[in-house]
Amino acid sequence: MTRAVLSLGSNLGDRLGYLCTGLERLAPWLVSASGVYETPPWGDTDQPAYLNSVVIVVDDRAAAHDWLDRARAAEQAAGRVRDPGRRFGPRTLDVDVIGVWEADGTPVTGDDPELVLPHPRAHERAFVLRPWLDVEPYARLPGHGAVTDLLRTPALAAQLADVHARADLTLESAR
Repeated sequence: MTRAVLSLGSNLGDRLGYLCTGLERLAPWLVSASGVYETPPWGDTDQPAYLNSVVIVVDDRAAAHDWLDRARAAEQAAGRVRDPGRRFGPRTLDVDVIGVWEADGTPVTGDDPELVLPHPRAHERAFVLRPWLDVEPYARLPGHGAVTDLLRTPALAAQLADVHARADLTLESAR
C-alpha cells in the first residue's frame, strides 16, 4: 500500500471544473481533498492566477510511479497540453506528486528523472504547503520537516499573503 500527496492546479478556462476533473479521475483512491485556494502563478508570472488544491490518495497496490501515471491521466482528461518552451506556463490541469509513503509510513525517495521524490520544489511553494495543511495538519515533507515550520520561513510566509482560500468554491460543487 502507498499513500500519496498530490497537488492540483489550474489556470486556464474553467479552472474549478478542471480541478473537479482531476478529482474525479482520482476518486477511486481519494481519502481527502483540501479547500480551494487562489494563488498567483509561480515561476512564470505572465499568466492568469491559479486555483489549487491538495489531495491525499491511498491504494494498496500502487507504487510511486503509478501515482505519476494517474496524475498524467488526470491531466490528459482535462485536455492538458505541455508547452516545452514554457515549463511553468499556463495549463488546464497540473497534477504533481508531492510525496509518497509506504504502508508503514516510510517515505519513498528517489531521483528518477521522471519522478523525483519528494517533489524537489514543494518546500518552496506555499500554494502546495498551505492546502496540504487542510488535509493533514501535522504534515511533514521528507527531508524538509514539518509543513507548518516551512510556512514560517520568511520566503514562504511572504508567499502566504497571496494564497487566498476560496470558501465560495468547493470541488464537490462542480461535479
